[in-house]
Amino acid sequence: MTGPLKLFRLLRISRILIKHNLDDFATTLHLFRPYRYLAYLRPWRWRRTTQSPRALRVREALEELGPIFVKFGQMLSTRPDLLPEDIAQELSKLQDQVPPFPGSTAISVIEAAYDEPLASHFAEFETEPVASASVAQVHRARLLDGTDVVAKVLRPNIEQTIERDLSLLYTLASLAERYWDQGPRLRPVEVIDEFNKTLHDELDLRREAANASQLRSNFKGDETIYIPEVYWDHTRKNVMVMEFIAGIPIRDVAALKAAGINMRKLAHDGVEIFFTQAFRDGFFHADMHPGNIFVSPSGQYRAVDFGIMGTLGEGDKRYLAENLLAFFNRDYHAVAEAHLRAGWVPPHTRIEEFEAAVRTVCEPIFAKPLSEISFGRLVLQLFQTARRFEMPIQPQLVLLQKTLLNIEGLGRQLYPELDLWETAKPYLERWMSEQVGPRALRAGLKRELPKWGGILPEVPALAHGLLRKLHDETATGAYQAREIAQLRRALVAGQRRQFVATVAAALILSAALLAALDGYAPQVAYGAPLSTWLLGALGVVLLVLAWPSGRR
Repeated sequence: MTGPLKLFRLLRISRILIKHNLDDFATTLHLFRPYRYLAYLRPWRWRRTTQSPRALRVREALEELGPIFVKFGQMLSTRPDLLPEDIAQELSKLQDQVPPFPGSTAISVIEAAYDEPLASHFAEFETEPVASASVAQVHRARLLDGTDVVAKVLRPNIEQTIERDLSLLYTLASLAERYWDQGPRLRPVEVIDEFNKTLHDELDLRREAANASQLRSNFKGDETIYIPEVYWDHTRKNVMVMEFIAGIPIRDVAALKAAGINMRKLAHDGVEIFFTQAFRDGFFHADMHPGNIFVSPSGQYRAVDFGIMGTLGEGDKRYLAENLLAFFNRDYHAVAEAHLRAGWVPPHTRIEEFEAAVRTVCEPIFAKPLSEISFGRLVLQLFQTARRFEMPIQPQLVLLQKTLLNIEGLGRQLYPELDLWETAKPYLERWMSEQVGPRALRAGLKRELPKWGGILPEVPALAHGLLRKLHDETATGAYQAREIAQLRRALVAGQRRQFVATVAAALILSAALLAALDGYAPQVAYGAPLSTWLLGALGVVLLVLAWPSGRR
């Protein structure tokens, strides 16, 4: 984005913030600070007598700023670690709805993606969209074989729009990191990096199609939930075609009751589906708000929109289950230990102190009847407590907590007496029993035996090769050891010969000196002192002994 254009858009952001009495944001970020005082001179501001809650004003400002800012607000609503609770709850109400683009434009996008006329893929195509959002919109259609489908089409030039608004968000994040006292701790630039990745993932509809296919495979033949089929032959990066599903919107409680749906079973099925996704598969639909769920006449869930998915590793699943079961049993010491084993809090954390903090949060909650306890809110408060003990942000757990809140809220909307614990605790106990003990051993053997079937025939040859290698290495090692010992002996012998030769040389030199001192030695033989002959002879003998023999 060019400099003047960016300045103009930043000025517009300042104007909207001040319009919604959020001028403290502009001041904190040093964003056109003088504009704040000029805005107070507008006469219509003087007539304001009431002011709506701060959270509502934040939501309304984001809605006015445009669809990308709305999506950013939706993302922030899943990060209660970054926002006060009232703002996080209000931002969860944001709806990603924008006016649709013309159906003729959608057809042009599809034909460009296929490089073929629309009629080569569809017998019918409704130009009026059934849903429209900031990144894409959805049209009903019919394939050439008569199958009813929906086609999701990316907005034309959406990449440029996203890059433009992301540039603004990065500028605001940089200002926040520089001037806001909480900036270094919350690292707003990293938050925008995460949002950037999420947005660009949505620009490839093949990713969403793959998510849907995986979830459909996980729940194939399941009677509680149905996932529509993806038609890969008609799916491209900016076009996704999947099976059309009909059903009653789950938010229409009156219609569900009129259809004779068992509301208690429907609510408990929703909880069971969530825990099955999270703990059995480690792959869960992380955008389970009411707009994405329909119900068949038989009471089966039917899900759509698979752009946001969460994943849990085996370690995450195990420790999360341990934590939740410890909560159910009010065993706060076990909660603290599970956090330490999982590495969710630093190893230097005092377990007694962390246990006391967890008990302080949980005991007032457990004083209520179970049917009134919000399981999702309990998990949220647990994470907030752990963050006081330097627990790093766990994106997969944040998504899980957000989805759990959605499922619990939806379940109690369907069946106000829903006791989530009634469904969750037996499921987790059953799941944990499958992870340890004889059942887990049998399951592990059943899972690994096919792999061993291919490996076992190779074991004798591998064992023989290993033994041969060890034998060769042992023989080589023994030979090297003998060589080293021999070298050591030769070195010691050489040092001894050097010492003897040095002594011999000293004796011969002494004999020569005595011979030169004429008149000082009374006893002579053959014209030299007797001591000269003795020392010289001894020196010669030692020198002969020190001379190398030529043998190794």
